[in-house]
Amino acid sequence: MQFDDGIIAVVKKDCPTCVLIEPVLKDIEDRGLPITIFFQDQSDFLSTSKNIDDTSLEASYFLNIETVPSLIKIEKGEEAIRVVGWERSEWQEFFGEQELGMSLPDWKPGCGSLSVEEGVPERLAVEFGGVDFYSRKIKIPSLVDEVEYCYEQGWTDGLPVIPPTEERVLKMLNGSPRLPNELMGSVPPHSVNCSVVKVAINAVMAGCKPEYFPIVLTAVEAALDDRFCLGGLLATTWFSGPMVVVNGPIREAVDMNWSGNLLGQGNRANATIGRALQLVVRNVGGGHPKGTDQSTFGTPVKYGLCFAEDEKTPWTTLAEDQGIGRDRSAVTVFSADGPLGCVDQNSRAPEGVVKSLAGSLRSINHVEMANASDAVILIGPEHGRVFDLAGWSKADAVSALHENLFIDGADLGMTSDDELADDLIRSKNKVPKFREEGLRLIRAGGDAGLFSAIIPGWLMKGELGTDPVTKEI
Repeated sequence: MQFDDGIIAVVKKDCPTCVLIEPVLKDIEDRGLPITIFFQDQSDFLSTSKNIDDTSLEASYFLNIETVPSLIKIEKGEEAIRVVGWERSEWQEFFGEQELGMSLPDWKPGCGSLSVEEGVPERLAVEFGGVDFYSRKIKIPSLVDEVEYCYEQGWTDGLPVIPPTEERVLKMLNGSPRLPNELMGSVPPHSVNCSVVKVAINAVMAGCKPEYFPIVLTAVEAALDDRFCLGGLLATTWFSGPMVVVNGPIREAVDMNWSGNLLGQGNRANATIGRALQLVVRNVGGGHPKGTDQSTFGTPVKYGLCFAEDEKTPWTTLAEDQGIGRDRSAVTVFSADGPLGCVDQNSRAPEGVVKSLAGSLRSINHVEMANASDAVILIGPEHGRVFDLAGWSKADAVSALHENLFIDGADLGMTSDDELADDLIRSKNKVPKFREEGLRLIRAGGDAGLFSAIIPGWLMKGELGTDPVTKEI
């Protein structure tokens, strides 16, 4: 939108300061000074002759108006000077009239422009900004319920989704500096190229806030890493699905939960970030249950599982173990089944807690099955204090767990390593339940309860297995 050289004032009636300066604007016009007045709401409260209706807010959008009243001088088609609100000395200098507005207060702040109210900047950008979403636009019939339409199209995980309007998607995209058409990778099972805007669409549908979007993007990148083997995880008949763990300052910035009920309901960031990843797999890659997703039983994890780590402990964090400091934020994706509880209310020494955890860990997959999958252990705060008071590090705890996890190995048809399976058949000695890097310890959970949580995963890395993947945000 082009503006002629001269002076522009942008006002609205629903602004006490704009009403206050009405006589000044009339005085400016009477003095023959060149001024054009754009009205954001009603155009009849000023009796000036150069009134322009801007109820569409098109001019306000192109002039980047944040506060009214605003005065702007246009010279050679470009903005030269801008004055915001009412300050007599500024207005006098702007117009070169020392007697201007002498009957008014020296100063009064303006009001927020209608163009910056909630949701309006995105609507104006869509309407006037020529935004290219690099994505197909679907016209929904006017009498059709938007949420029900999403159900009919198969875009949901069984729960209602937020309709991804252009305004909502643009607002989500504004949560990250990445370009909408940037490709993230290929999403299984149909190997569909996934762009940033496609992730944004599904983040909207999941109920994410824009400030969650950098986490969602990083989780998608990590899940699409070949090491994670998302296609195999999706197609397995086992229980597993992706789990997202967040480290670093962004946890607090978006109000994530790492304490009580962190694996349950109630926290928007935890609930929607994990769900957004799962919707990308469903809606972009085509991973539908009883289609490519052949899980025999499934798991609530497939709705989305995401939480943050408690970093106020002496132990290194999950991200630090991958070389990412606490001053930086990161995402790690794991394959995950539903959590198994481990209670030990008697042990007051680390050795006892380790023995209890090892007893629960032996049952994963089958008590006689070794090296079939990895496991994540959420060490609750009360169990964590037992380790801390004894001066045990995370490495000490992991080493002790492995020492307590030698079993009578057997090949029960699930191990991902053929050579290992042969060794188990021939072996008369006990074998390690987990591979050396197969146990990951994370500090999290509510203060009450001498509990920890074990989260088993899918096959350990083999020809078809999975490895955890960590990406810095």
